[in-house]
Amino acid sequence: MRCREIWYVGMILCGIWGSSASLAWGQSTVLVDFSTTRETVPKDWELSVNKGEPHLELVQDNGKQALRMRSDQASFALQKKIHISLQAAPLLVWDWKVTELPKGGDFRRSSSDDQAAQLIIAFSSSHFLSYLWESSAPKGVVAAASAPLFKKMFAVVMQSGTPGLGTWITERRNLIDDYKQAYGEEPEVIEGVRIQINSQHTQSRAESYWHSIAVTPKP
Repeated sequence: MRCREIWYVGMILCGIWGSSASLAWGQSTVLVDFSTTRETVPKDWELSVNKGEPHLELVQDNGKQALRMRSDQASFALQKKIHISLQAAPLLVWDWKVTELPKGGDFRRSSSDDQAAQLIIAFSSSHFLSYLWESSAPKGVVAAASAPLFKKMFAVVMQSGTPGLGTWITERRNLIDDYKQAYGEEPEVIEGVRIQINSQHTQSRAESYWHSIAVTPKP
């Protein structure tokens, strides 16, 4: 994931993820809800552009406001610094929709490492999980992804290819379980959240939509 190398070093070590949000024990918190925000870059979030022109727009979709992200050979993201105990709220829940996939995108090869939608969680300055809507890698794959020196990234393929394309999907993941599967130990907190789109490696286009992202206690 070459396009992310400078971003990850800067995001965590230099503290550019914005102000921190904390969570009391046993509570749920909404990290972002684009159905209520008035800006494409909500308060305490930051736009990070790696390449090309970022296209973000708040749109009405089936009677509900959503954020639309479009990439034309570009790479950009929204990111936010947080500090949340995973024992208090280990369940990550989000709503997303993809309408166009980058042609030939595949995180397993750096030359084609493009996705229409990614949700990245930082557990520290060196450990990350990335939840992907992939063009090629099969749904359910959990595998190491390329990362900068001294950084570790594991990708979880949530959706793949055209099945579900154009349909809103609600995803739920237990962050403790996913982290233990990837790293073999139990995490304590999450430090940052990021939503990203990129299609610069495949020289193609991509489009995705987002409603909300939240962390909650176990149901």
